[in-house]
Amino acid sequence: MNRPVRMLSWHMTVRELRLVVTAEDYEQALEFYRDTLGLPEQGAFASPDGGRVTILQAGRATLEITDPPNAAYIDEVEVGRRVAGHIRVAFEVDDSVEATARLAEAGATVIAEPTRTPWNSLNSRLEGPAGLQLTLFEELG
Repeated sequence: MNRPVRMLSWHMTVRELRLVVTAEDYEQALEFYRDTLGLPEQGAFASPDGGRVTILQAGRATLEITDPPNAAYIDEVEVGRRVAGHIRVAFEVDDSVEATARLAEAGATVIAEPTRTPWNSLNSRLEGPAGLQLTLFEELG
C-alpha cells in the first residue's frame, strides 16, 4: 500500500550521511576499513580522555530502507538464507572478487562469495570488524 508523501512546510537539506560505528578493537577496525578496504582518512580526533575517532570517506552515500520481506529476498539472493541483522553496510567496488579476497585475507569472514544478482551486480557478503555485515557490490552494466 502506497502512502501519500508528507510535504514539510520548511525545507531541510541533508549534506552528508555519516555511519558511526563503535569498535571494541579500534586499531583493527581502522586498519581494515582504511588500509585494506581503502577508505581515505578525512580526519582524526581525540577526546580529552584519550578516546579516538577517525572519519573515513566512503564515496557517495545513500540510505537504503527496506522492509523485512525484501531484506530476506536480498539475503536469499546474496547468501542463500537470511543472515543480516537490521543494519548491513554495502560498498560499491570495482572488482568484488578481488575485494572479497583482500578483505578475507585481512580478517573478514566470508559469508558468501561473489554472486551475480537479478539486478545485474556481483555481490559478496562478509562479516567485518566491529560486527558489521558487509555487502561488496560491483555493478555489471
